Amino acid sequence: MLQAAIVVLLIGILISLAAGFYFFYKDQGRSKRVMYALGVRVTMAVILMVLVFYGLSTGQLNLQTPWNP
Repeated sequence: MLQAAIVVLLIGILISLAAGFYFFYKDQGRSKRVMYALGVRVTMAVILMVLVFYGLSTGQLNLQTPWNP
């Protein structure tokens, strides 16, 4: 369930990035839609970091690296 939430947030961040790119070229700086897209993207990134930290601290996510057995 936690992994699904992380994937959904990553997809949402990419969609917000594409929307901001589109608004940037369509409006040419005359609208605040780029700033709203940035705000949404930053909010989702903060939620994503909180979820990853929560998953690592509770053991739902684990690091599978050679130096962390």
